[in-house]
Amino acid sequence: MSTDYASARETTEGKVFTVTGGDWDTVVNEAGSEERIVVNMGPQHPSTHGVLRLVLELEGETVIEARTVVGYLHTGIEKNLEFRNWTQGTTFVTRMDYLAPIFNETGYCMAVEKLLGIEDQITPRATTIRVLMMELNRVASHLVWLATTGMELGALSMMIYGFREREYILDIFEMISGLRMNMAYVRPGGVSQDVPEEALAKIREFLGWMPDRINMYEDLLSGNTIWRERTQGVAVLDVTGCLALGITGPVLRSAGLGWDVRKQQPYLGYETYDFEVPTEPTGDAWGRYMVRLNEMRQSVRIIQQAMDRLEPGPIMVADKKIAWPAQLAIGGDGLGNSLDHVAKIMGQSMEALIHHFKLVTEGFRVPAGQVYVPIEAPRGELGVHAVSDGGTRPYRVHYREPSFINLQAIPAMAEGGLLADVIVGGASLDPVMGGCDR
Repeated sequence: MSTDYASARETTEGKVFTVTGGDWDTVVNEAGSEERIVVNMGPQHPSTHGVLRLVLELEGETVIEARTVVGYLHTGIEKNLEFRNWTQGTTFVTRMDYLAPIFNETGYCMAVEKLLGIEDQITPRATTIRVLMMELNRVASHLVWLATTGMELGALSMMIYGFREREYILDIFEMISGLRMNMAYVRPGGVSQDVPEEALAKIREFLGWMPDRINMYEDLLSGNTIWRERTQGVAVLDVTGCLALGITGPVLRSAGLGWDVRKQQPYLGYETYDFEVPTEPTGDAWGRYMVRLNEMRQSVRIIQQAMDRLEPGPIMVADKKIAWPAQLAIGGDGLGNSLDHVAKIMGQSMEALIHHFKLVTEGFRVPAGQVYVPIEAPRGELGVHAVSDGGTRPYRVHYREPSFINLQAIPAMAEGGLLADVIVGGASLDPVMGGCDR
């Protein structure tokens, strides 16, 4: 038997294959000649933005061939959704792209709401809160990108400043949802908690100083000779290459095409907000840096407008069959059942207790059908394809994850360039491996 294939063994379940490191030996043998070496960069390399493995074939310092190997952070989230009810799904999807949890949740919930046919019942306050939280999350995500990319290129101060500001945003998230990350805050039908007044005060404070901080980052980096040399003209991918590979988000906009789902296919009332879509003509790592910096400025504008629009009102649809579990409260240990609600269903109303029990154990039914909902996440178009067979659980949920699709660009950007620029190119895509592998 040839050793090229994974070995198999028979079990009671049928044939089981042992999948190994794949084509490593093939790559090494093909490299052959003395001048070429094959190296693994990752999956434990600190600069591959998570557990990404790159198999690089080098001739001196020049990259001849680059292969991306993914799957080291596969958590089976999409499969798990098929064994949980529709509301529980938000707890899983929030953990995919862990730097943009609100986007994962909002995309999923919008898909469930579209299947239920209740998009027009979502209250104005819930919609505005979703926009507010997403734009705060976009700023937090871009801050991590700026901080980590700065550190990888030697701008260590940027790491400290980026995480300092992100920490403030995470404090806001904790005030609103009880958690800093992976909040499961957005639910089918609305959001789980109203925004408390002290959180609004903290957001106003944030809006006061954030624009100056963004200017400070630009002053710190843009005039720096090392930063310029490491990013300008490096990891170039033009608009034709982006379109051929299906690349969206800041990488596409840095090549000059202003495609933004918030403008082209508006959702959650984004067409009523006043903001621009930043683009750059360069198509290189510098362009991606400028686009993300300017996107943070635009997000601050949107947050300001959302704050002005926040009218009092309900945060969940009126239909009690869907609105579970809106009777939650934030206690000293985070988010949990509201003690008042527990006292009511346990002490006063047998019907409410039965209803609560049925909803918690089974969940609501969603009419059979399938939908695709795209939203503009920090890394590009995040699409949710949800399929229902009419039951209380998803039949299938599949995410079009921008990190996964954007990683296809690494060979196109890295081959023919220097080894040092592989780091810059990979970082400029801003991949999050939790989202890529899910």
